[in-house]
Amino acid sequence: MATMTVWKFPTAEGAAVAEATLKDLQRQELIQIHDAAIVSYPAGAKKPKTRQLASLAGAGALGGAFWGMLFGLIFFIPLLGLAIGAGIGALTGSMTDVGIDDSFIKKMREEIQPGTSALFVLSSNAVVDRVKEAFEGQHMVLVESNLSREQEDKLHEVFSDEEATATA
Repeated sequence: MATMTVWKFPTAEGAAVAEATLKDLQRQELIQIHDAAIVSYPAGAKKPKTRQLASLAGAGALGGAFWGMLFGLIFFIPLLGLAIGAGIGALTGSMTDVGIDDSFIKKMREEIQPGTSALFVLSSNAVVDRVKEAFEGQHMVLVESNLSREQEDKLHEVFSDEEATATA
């Protein structure tokens, strides 16, 4: 079973700093990263900057369509490469099917404001006490949404199809 976690940091650079910690934890096999992305929202910026962490993503990575859709819903960022209109409703429904619902979107929108950053991670097999210990002192707020195996498979199915359509 995979877990979607979101770590919010009180600075625009905090998530980028945490990326090194996450890489080290994965190298030590204390967590298995399936996919990850960073949102950095500099103070005074009109919108946040997003970046998929391809160097951390496993073979089952969800890809840019997933992160584009998620961040588009949260921050109202235009969704490059994705159909606008009826397709948005279908994809929004698909996000709900995989455990990312309106309350999650709303909470992320409220939490991630200018001057902050966040690290979004889809992971499994975490040695929780060691992961928690590694992040001590990094001043973060953890938001967690557990995904069942069925939800994880649905997520891969929805966004694998979307990636194929977007690149065609």
